[in-house]
Amino acid sequence: ALVAAFPSDGAADELAAAAAEYCTEIHRRDLADNRAIGSFGAGALLAANARGRPLNIVTVCNTGSLATSGYGTALGVARALEAQQQLKSVTALETRPYNQGSRLTAYEIVKDGLSGGRLICDSMAASLMATSAARGDHIDAAVVGADRICRNGDTANKIGTYQLAITCKYHGVPFYVAAPFSTIDVNTAVGGDIEIEERPPKELLESARAPEGIKCWNPAFDVTPADLITGIITEKGVITKDKEGKLDALSFVNKFK
Repeated sequence: ALVAAFPSDGAADELAAAAAEYCTEIHRRDLADNRAIGSFGAGALLAANARGRPLNIVTVCNTGSLATSGYGTALGVARALEAQQQLKSVTALETRPYNQGSRLTAYEIVKDGLSGGRLICDSMAASLMATSAARGDHIDAAVVGADRICRNGDTANKIGTYQLAITCKYHGVPFYVAAPFSTIDVNTAVGGDIEIEERPPKELLESARAPEGIKCWNPAFDVTPADLITGIITEKGVITKDKEGKLDALSFVNKFK
């Protein structure tokens, strides 16, 4: 449509300028949406904060400025809390096998100087929650991203998100998903309808320094059922559970039609 708006006999500079303006506007909107997600998320977490002190949160994969236009979704919630002096700590899971948490999220935490930044192995999350109260840094919430949100509230995200949600459920830690409104796919009813990408075994075997001959299963994502999710944070507001305990993403979307 953009190309069709210009005559075929020239105007290349105008086309390039229009394209640059269009891309700049996309960047501006995404950054504004990220900041809105951070604001709504911080508000939701603080409203549920019964301890009356800055929060300790945990996250997985990378959802910060390196994955977005420059602020982030789930990590944007941490940044919003930091801006309000309401962040005590943010813990990043390393996120095997590609280590987006250790390579990217940890970098952003250090670069921004976010309070209480630390890195743990994926397998340490349960012990972190089980022992954090004794150390005086009780985990208050998990905030993660999403690659797709079904109309029933099931979400797909980087592999390891589901097990973090189960851990949170057992330990009574609220589990929030932060993602753009556009991530909600009302045409996908439930998480079981999402086709999960399986990556080549070589990618895991080499990073794990595994012996030759061992078989491997290497899914890139997993699905977190809606009943494990406390709320879904978007730039338009937070989807919370209804009287029946359901996360009705479809009704939320319909409010903005």
